Amino acid sequence: MKVLVATEKPFAQAAVDGIRKEIESAGHQLELLEKYTEKSQLLDAVKDADAIIVRSDKVTPDVLDAAKQLKIVVRAGAGYDSIDTAYAKEKGVVVENTPGQNANAVAELVFGMLVYAVRGFYNGKSGSELLGKKLGILAFGNVGRNVARIAAGFGMDVYAYDAYCPKEVIESAGVKAVDNQNELFKTCDVVSLHIPATPETKESINYAMVGQMRKGGVLINTARKEVINEPELLKLLADRTDLKYITDIMPDANEEFVKFEGRYFSTPKKMGAQTAEANINAGIAAARQINSYFASGDTKFQVNK
Repeated sequence: MKVLVATEKPFAQAAVDGIRKEIESAGHQLELLEKYTEKSQLLDAVKDADAIIVRSDKVTPDVLDAAKQLKIVVRAGAGYDSIDTAYAKEKGVVVENTPGQNANAVAELVFGMLVYAVRGFYNGKSGSELLGKKLGILAFGNVGRNVARIAAGFGMDVYAYDAYCPKEVIESAGVKAVDNQNELFKTCDVVSLHIPATPETKESINYAMVGQMRKGGVLINTARKEVINEPELLKLLADRTDLKYITDIMPDANEEFVKFEGRYFSTPKKMGAQTAEANINAGIAAARQINSYFASGDTKFQVNK
């Protein structure tokens, strides 16, 4: 079987070496398409691929149509909204992600940005501490659980809401489970978003929701840009001069957000999974999942069933 690694932003060399070792030890062939600049390069490379490993690369219908032999696509990471999963299902192509491999990296970034924010973006003036503050985690998946773990070390009072995670599971991690999303925002000094972009969540983080936060509240988004209602959040920041918004996903209206100097921060690009460890873990996990699929039909991590 031919496995294509198609990455506009390449894996670290250690990750590529690990992927190659996994794929070739299983008797498959590995091909690399790195730093491609034209979609035509991707369309050409997928023509005889049986499997594809991608990062944030877009796997659209034309890519799937060009890949006549394709059986499986694995997104090395958690989010898979760059892949047309419905069309892949129509074509009989399995789509998987590698949940949990980037979780610690994202969680550590949350706290890197949070400390920066509560210390006034290191402007030399007096800031505040995290000890004793109430942290709300919206969605208690792999990243949310790592955020809770780190928050405990800061001595924060941790709350969470997840419509799909039982209260008992949340509370077994030493976290207080709340009944709904509104309660989370009303209760907490800091809210960290870890929800996927779905029809239900898109633009759900709006004026009314975030406006319930306590004075001096901090909203953190390392999830997806689409969950933010940007016009309404801009209006809220104008109306509530005590609130801060920090993210590793630059908003479409970034030029408008930067006007809130001292209360807004965005990294230049999505940084959550940008660590050597996460890069290696996700890449090797993707290779192993492909090997398992070819060996036994294993689809444990399929997201388009």
